[in-house]
Amino acid sequence: MAAPLRLGILSTANIARHFVNAIQGSEEVAAVAVASRDADKARAFAEKNGVSRTVDGYEALLADPEVEAIYNPLPNTMHAEWTIRALEAGKHVLCEKPIGISAEEARTMFAAAERTGLTLVEAYPYRSQPQTQALTELVRGGSLGPPRIIQAAFGFPVANPANIRLDPELGGGALLDAGCYAVSLIRLLAGERPARVSAHATWTDRGVDGLLVADLVFPSGLLAQAACAFGTAIFRRATIACEEGVIRTDFLNHLTDADPGVLEVMRGGWEVVPEQLDFARANGFRLEAESFARAVRGTGTWDGIGPAESIEVMEMLDAVIASARDDGRPVALG
Repeated sequence: MAAPLRLGILSTANIARHFVNAIQGSEEVAAVAVASRDADKARAFAEKNGVSRTVDGYEALLADPEVEAIYNPLPNTMHAEWTIRALEAGKHVLCEKPIGISAEEARTMFAAAERTGLTLVEAYPYRSQPQTQALTELVRGGSLGPPRIIQAAFGFPVANPANIRLDPELGGGALLDAGCYAVSLIRLLAGERPARVSAHATWTDRGVDGLLVADLVFPSGLLAQAACAFGTAIFRRATIACEEGVIRTDFLNHLTDADPGVLEVMRGGWEVVPEQLDFARANGFRLEAESFARAVRGTGTWDGIGPAESIEVMEMLDAVIASARDDGRPVALG
């Protein structure tokens, strides 16, 4: 077996801690170095999370010859700059969602990957779960007929006013943080981009969307709704109504014994017995990291969202936020 792909962790963000702990013990990928603009933070992160080395600053991590690829969990507004710099330094990149803060940024990032001949993918842990793959096969396989209505929602409490999710200068807002999951799931299952979207939101004191609901109309006639929120109890659920059946799922990032995830299928008419599908417990961070490693090594294919779809999701997010800021005015996607 080939040596694990050597990852450098770009920052000590909280999500990086979860990611690094998830890949501990993997034979396919390993976190070998972490960088922070604060050397003390980098050392504390490395000691607590089992990373063997720290480097002094982001630039040093990109220049490190022992690092083959970068995991980028920086704030949303820093994704494009540091992903492109990593690619230009010869590193493959697994970038946290959303890939950028606009479709224009996403196109620029993937153009850099194509120019350098390196791998760039966007991290949506739920996409690497077997549960999501089974869901996609159910919808696209045709046994339930075509999907007619999709509703997807994700929200959770954000109590700390200093949370970067609430900072407009760092790409905050419910849509880019939570809503991108719902929009990306809708795009995955629809298999096409919507013709137009409209959205309404409520805004925080700092000017980011705290609650948002979007309606999406697809060329096929499919109708979809995405909802996201900060400041609510946790909710994460999708319903896919097809002509011959209905699917319910929570499309989780991680399946555990305590939270095994829901994938419920109801086939046929009025008197149906729900069929509950069960899947192996797995951490989505680890699944996506190992899939990324196989794609980089050429021993497998990336099982997450691809470049063209990442760009289309960002186009959808751009249109949704534009509509919400214009009091629900419909926005057409060409």
